[in-house]
Amino acid sequence: IGLGEDGPTHQPIEQLASLRAIPNLTVIRPADANEVTEAWRFAIDHRGGPVALVLTRQKLPVFDRTKYAAANNLVKGAYVLADTEGKLPDLIILATGSEVHLALGAYEQLKKEGAALRVVSMPSWELFEQQSKEYQEAVLPKQVTKRLSVEAGSPFGWHKYVGAQGEIIGINRFGASALGDVVLKKYGFSVENILARARALLTK
Repeated sequence: IGLGEDGPTHQPIEQLASLRAIPNLTVIRPADANEVTEAWRFAIDHRGGPVALVLTRQKLPVFDRTKYAAANNLVKGAYVLADTEGKLPDLIILATGSEVHLALGAYEQLKKEGAALRVVSMPSWELFEQQSKEYQEAVLPKQVTKRLSVEAGSPFGWHKYVGAQGEIIGINRFGASALGDVVLKKYGFSVENILARARALLTK
């Protein structure tokens, strides 16, 4: 929907879901430059079918990997990027691509407020599904039912990961003709909206 600044309003919000539905295709949506590097490395080495790299035209920050988990975890499909210490989180925020930095912004604010949160970067559903059940449980513990996914595309398919008690920040309509940042905020892709939705979930 960030393409709205060029005038078009019918952005392909269904394409991620469509690509993920194609058998034997590995779809990767990296969150920062380091994840892009790891995605390219995986794509070059991969011999088990085609790989689709889904990138963004938006300017994104490069995460401080001394503070957050290493980008080479991308090959696992999803990994704990930021976490609470010493206990299970009360809420898990899952995000892909250009929305991950927004999830981290909300995480840092809620952490100051004393909330126990986890942020999961989930660049590839296909790679995550190939991991062991033990690893999947370590990233998304069944005990943690309060979950919020953030992706600037169709919410189709996310229910598998957020569960019955989780919520999805996605798009169920086409975009609008306006500056990219304006459209994204109007559609709920902002730290402020993630904070509001996360706080609501935490108080349920």
